[in-house]
Amino acid sequence: MLTYGLNRRGNRTKSAFLYEKIKEDILNGKLKPGEKMPSKRMFSEHLSISVITVDRAYQDLTAEGYLSARERSGFYVCEMLLPETEKKNLSPARAYLKEEKTAAPADRDEEHCLLTVARITRKILSAQPEILLMKPSHSGCASLRNALADYLFRFRGMNVQPEQIVIGSGAEYLYGLIVQLLGRDILYAIEDPSYGKIRAVYEANGARCEMLEMDKSGISEKALNRSKAGVLHTTPFHSYPSGVTAQAAKRYRYIKWARERKGFLIEDDYDSEFAFLRKPIETIYAMDRSESVIYLNTFSKSLLPSVRIGYMVLPGRLLGKYSEKLGFYSCTVPVLDQYVLAEFIKTGSFERHLNRIRQNFKHGNAEK
Repeated sequence: MLTYGLNRRGNRTKSAFLYEKIKEDILNGKLKPGEKMPSKRMFSEHLSISVITVDRAYQDLTAEGYLSARERSGFYVCEMLLPETEKKNLSPARAYLKEEKTAAPADRDEEHCLLTVARITRKILSAQPEILLMKPSHSGCASLRNALADYLFRFRGMNVQPEQIVIGSGAEYLYGLIVQLLGRDILYAIEDPSYGKIRAVYEANGARCEMLEMDKSGISEKALNRSKAGVLHTTPFHSYPSGVTAQAAKRYRYIKWARERKGFLIEDDYDSEFAFLRKPIETIYAMDRSESVIYLNTFSKSLLPSVRIGYMVLPGRLLGKYSEKLGFYSCTVPVLDQYVLAEFIKTGSFERHLNRIRQNFKHGNAEK
């Protein structure tokens, strides 16, 4: 049934507004030639207007040739043979977006991961359906934050309290939170070259950015000494697109840089779980003793592209400031997604998934 918002008619009468909307739908092709219009009584009841109002609109449309009346049958849409120039000026009929099919076929590791996630989801919904009624803390569900704290301690050597962890819908969302937390009046230093969205998100949030050139060991010493920034965003492992991994001496240099200017490091650790041929390198967060590092990671690459869950670990000295400035936000990740991921980590499924990928990578390299 055709539906028109009569509350948006402005100063026009109801019959004039109805006439114009039906005429527009005929010209746009939403109402097709030969299509039968709703009966006056049904249409009036549907729109909560009088039958007389509908009849006036129908009669005006018939008089102008947009509708034709058939005895004892009703009103039908007439065919409009419009010149091409007039067709181009008409507002287009509604078009519907199609899903972008950019995903490659899943490999064996991804298929196994998908099956495990599906099984855990069914288990949680069966055993704990009440979680769908929960509202998580602004920093995320305790279940996931506890699981992440345990994982980071076991796998990355990071001594993290669950209350230091903030859950968000991907790294880009967390970049925006960082600007709001640290402020827009600080200069943000970024590796050059680097992942383009880092600078784009910072600048979209009102921050000023400074690009620091890279050498084979990380950001060059000359660039670090020259920088006037108060925040340094670095990807110490396999920086994109250069592929550079900062050596231990360079990582300590970054910590010294932040400590000397009472600033902060943003450690963007998106790729470290895929240190295929050796144990994961030590994080700057674990090396730091000055509480100057904000650690960032996401599951979009390590798990599945559709898993839009990221997290950051705040140093203790920023927890009060975060709660004061950003504690009003609601968590952007659905509760069910958080519980499924927490179970995936707690049961060891995440570590087994990473191990399978590493082993397949090693075998693939050996075969080559």
